Amino acid sequence: MKNSGLWSIASVVVAFCVATAIASPAKTFTVVANFDGKNGAMANGPLVQGVNGNFYGTTSYGGAHNNNTSCSGYGCGTVFEITPAGKLIVIYNFCSQKNCVDGATPSPLVLGANGNFYGTTDAGGANNNSMFCPNVGCGTVFEITPAGKLTTLYSFCAQTNCADGDDPSRLVQATNGNFYGVGASGGIDNHDAGCPLGCGTVFEITPKGGLTTVYSFCTQPNCADGEFPQSGLVQATNGSFYGVTLYGGTGLGNVFEVTANGTLTNLHSFCPDYPQCSDGEYPAGILVQASNGNLYGTTLSGGASQNAICTSSVGCGTVFEITENGKLTTFYNFCSQTNCSDGFNPFAGLVQGTDGSFYGTTRLGGTYNSGLCGNTGCGTAFAITPGGKLSTLYTFCSRTNCTDGAYSIPALMQATNGIFSGLTDKGGADFQGCIAGGGCGNVFTLSVGLGPFVESNPTSGKLGRAVTILGNNLTGATSVSFNGTAATFTIVSGTEIKTTVPKRATTGFVEVKTRQKRLKSNVVFRVTK
Repeated sequence: MKNSGLWSIASVVVAFCVATAIASPAKTFTVVANFDGKNGAMANGPLVQGVNGNFYGTTSYGGAHNNNTSCSGYGCGTVFEITPAGKLIVIYNFCSQKNCVDGATPSPLVLGANGNFYGTTDAGGANNNSMFCPNVGCGTVFEITPAGKLTTLYSFCAQTNCADGDDPSRLVQATNGNFYGVGASGGIDNHDAGCPLGCGTVFEITPKGGLTTVYSFCTQPNCADGEFPQSGLVQATNGSFYGVTLYGGTGLGNVFEVTANGTLTNLHSFCPDYPQCSDGEYPAGILVQASNGNLYGTTLSGGASQNAICTSSVGCGTVFEITENGKLTTFYNFCSQTNCSDGFNPFAGLVQGTDGSFYGTTRLGGTYNSGLCGNTGCGTAFAITPGGKLSTLYTFCSRTNCTDGAYSIPALMQATNGIFSGLTDKGGADFQGCIAGGGCGNVFTLSVGLGPFVESNPTSGKLGRAVTILGNNLTGATSVSFNGTAATFTIVSGTEIKTTVPKRATTGFVEVKTRQKRLKSNVVFRVTK
């Protein structure tokens, strides 16, 4: 098995079966389902809401198939479906095919415009390379239907010296209908930069599997463009893609912009004041573009707060804002509160809720310690306003034996019912067969009192573009509009409406009226030319 860079750095930095809900004013935490090894272990997030209203995700390990070479004997991962009521079923077990040509250890999923899901695996596939990925396979891109039919679209390291990349992360579907992602290694060899196996790539892949390498990292002097891109990309409203690298620039990570034609600009290099690293170090998670147009993210360490609990001499992690032009502002330093009760090591990045605040989790910290997490705490869930005021919403391992979970590394998602869903890597019901014991993790929901909304798929398009609207209780819909312009529509089910972008529509929110209420989209729909 190949270890991702973030996992390695995390170790350095720190050296839906429904359970009883814990409630307090305006927030309710509920364990929805537990992983037991057979149905997966160490889930990836965020979850994705399908057109049928159920949620889909992947686990890095567990499942029905083992391959000691590709998966270290822990199971090769699964794709699962979970209903809002907590019924979890495995719809695919990786390494089902001979020699794991279907892939192993998958990344999170993304919902395609056709209603199917797309993802990558960081191992398995049809290609091995004696230097890059000996015997384990170099990863794949796949498509999977809600019913569990998987098609492998591409196997990495198909080109000499893995010039097409290796170890891919989560995909994003762009406005042109193709998918974009990053490979954490592979690309152009650069022995002088310390990455003789390549410093990573940005790639584009069509829904039918045609792959183009858009950019190879560390091709600028002194690796000013970065090394080892992580987590994935976000496409901003200006059409460019934004992401982060684990190293490069001044040495401790970059935020970069890359265009679809491969022009890359380094927007910020972390820790220019080394060793203080007051702006943070090692950015983590996919960036999110907020309603104000700026990008937000987290760093694993660095920042102004130092504490022996987080075993970091250079800070415990940050939340940052960065403009499209590269002006970075650090507006929260983790471990600012006594005994790191606010958490630290924010691994997953952020999601902006419909109230405008950002929501996320920390891998460690909080008010509860256990044998599972030692004295570092088992992590928190938090909300932070654009002004930098942080509220801890939940501290993991609050329950005996950590049955509520620990190490919430995957990112949160907000479902169209307004409730957040998340995943933990450890804790939950303690099942045998889980990695290093201590439970395989769980699925949880966190309600903070936000109301329902609708979500368009895709979130941008030309006039006449077919659009699917996701939501709840949509059978009574009486009208659909794009920024006030009425659209024709067909109600497919209570969770799905089919429509098209109407003539004379302009950029703005999508709105669905039902007999009971008006439901507005969580983000603006951008009308493109």
